[in-house]
Amino acid sequence: MTKLGVNIDHVATIRQARGGIEPDPVTAAAIAELAGADSITVHLREDRRHINDRDVRVLSKTIKTRMNLEMAATDEMREIALEVMPHSVCLVPEKREELTTEGGLDVLKQKDHLKQYIKPLQEKGILISLFIDPDLKQVEAVSETGAELIELHTGLYSECFDTKKEDDAFNELLQGAGFAQELGLMVNAGHGLNYRNVKRILTIPGVYELNIGHTIISRAVLTGMEKAVRDMKDILNVK
Repeated sequence: MTKLGVNIDHVATIRQARGGIEPDPVTAAAIAELAGADSITVHLREDRRHINDRDVRVLSKTIKTRMNLEMAATDEMREIALEVMPHSVCLVPEKREELTTEGGLDVLKQKDHLKQYIKPLQEKGILISLFIDPDLKQVEAVSETGAELIELHTGLYSECFDTKKEDDAFNELLQGAGFAQELGLMVNAGHGLNYRNVKRILTIPGVYELNIGHTIISRAVLTGMEKAVRDMKDILNVK
């Protein structure tokens, strides 16, 4: 059964809109876990636009399931990861001007750098995931870095959902996931998934976990965090 990772970044986005202390993403994480989340994801960005250092440090001590720390492959972020010791680190591309992560990491261009970058993290027992587009060359490059996981970027599929281009985007994910598993990689997926388009993703064999944030937080604004997480968890459980 596919697991659910809940990304709570946008709880912090709402907080930062007023620069206050609420809503607190730490509280949101606790509620999400009680509602059935299998892990909690946070993205600590260079510009600290939503999740901040305090959030990461407190969450590292309070999360009862697993903490997945999304971050860019910088020296600063690696130091923070080695301090807080999340269960897993997902390396993502990051540009200051983007509203959200716009695409996968180009592992091919920086394979040697990434191979060396992740070693100190792995030596401390932190699992490494690389966030990539479902390109077979990128999948193969990930396996050559020594990372244990990939997270397939589902953004194109999400954008094409319910259009003539949906099948092509889905088939790329299907092929990417299958090839990754042949290479011995675990497969997660995420970005742009919602309560409608997630159902087809569940038909991809072997996907371990889906990391979903924006749609859950959007529903939580109207129905509450517990119900929003349970609604998504129910969909995953129907598989």
